[in-house]
Amino acid sequence: MKNGHLSKTDHATLAARIKEWGNLLGFQAVGISNIDLESAEARLLEWLARGYHGEMDYMAKHGVKRSRPDALLPGTVRVISLRMDYRPPNAKDGWDVLKDGSRAFISRYALGRDYHKVVRNRLEKLAEKIRAETGGVCRVFSDSAPVMEVELARKAHLGWRGKHTLLLSQERGSWFFLGEIYTDLPLPADDAAADHCGTCSSCMDVCPTQAIVAPYQVDARRCISYLTIELKGSIPIELRPLIGNRIYGCDDCQMACPWNRFAQDSTELDFAVRHGLDDVALVDLFAWDEATFAQKFSGSAIYRIGYEQWLRNIAVALGNAPLDAAILAALKSRAEDASPLVREHVAWALGRVNS
Repeated sequence: MKNGHLSKTDHATLAARIKEWGNLLGFQAVGISNIDLESAEARLLEWLARGYHGEMDYMAKHGVKRSRPDALLPGTVRVISLRMDYRPPNAKDGWDVLKDGSRAFISRYALGRDYHKVVRNRLEKLAEKIRAETGGVCRVFSDSAPVMEVELARKAHLGWRGKHTLLLSQERGSWFFLGEIYTDLPLPADDAAADHCGTCSSCMDVCPTQAIVAPYQVDARRCISYLTIELKGSIPIELRPLIGNRIYGCDDCQMACPWNRFAQDSTELDFAVRHGLDDVALVDLFAWDEATFAQKFSGSAIYRIGYEQWLRNIAVALGNAPLDAAILAALKSRAEDASPLVREHVAWALGRVNS
């Protein structure tokens, strides 16, 4: 059965089979969309023009490849979008961790194995199956290229874009990863999902830095996920107190979202909590040397920020923590750190705890 010889009926049957194969590979939902992203492209260009991408230069560098799938992969006519739950079972409640300023809050998606590897591996297996059955062209993406994954997933009926800009599902909330397969197979496209946020503004109200500047619009320069992960240099002084004990990412907008009462824990062992990172003392993490950082985060999404940035983030959190002898000693131990970036943030933190 080759791509060029399939009838419309065959394509409909194939689409149904692809969804079945995706479910068998551990994806909770699979949908198909066309590649018309014209309206989303206009919003992207406006977002970039406002400078909301901060130092994420790659957002602008790729130009229209992000909003025109056939520019990224010539011949693409459909995108298969897939959803995989990631909320780790038995992880300590995020609000409880945030309430204890001496503990480290790490975004739930990063508590286990690097999702890029897990999701991409499953996507490749599905793509191989599709190629074998049809001879069609398939290329997989897992947050690894200029892809408008939320907009494509919305068009594929996997959910709608919430006011925090993440994808939301009536059945699963937002604790899931997305992946895509670009293909030249003219599969029947699903209907786009309807918006169900209504008048709710929980995500906007709870954001510690008020980074959600308008419904469906985030100024990344204020977002704690950007500040702790994407930003490589110094964290703006005025935002440091607002970061609290969040040392890698921020989940407040998701934890506050009413739709996440329907979220499900992941059944993937790879997403289970590693090294007790769901509830660990800041001073313990600050004591790690670079070899320990590399060993603990081998195969983790956290590894990519590097040791220096890791210490920078913890220094800020320690500056926001309730003062005790252990926290003061931890900060003083790195007051003369070899990294100017770390020294700067430790000095700020010591200034906070000594004032």
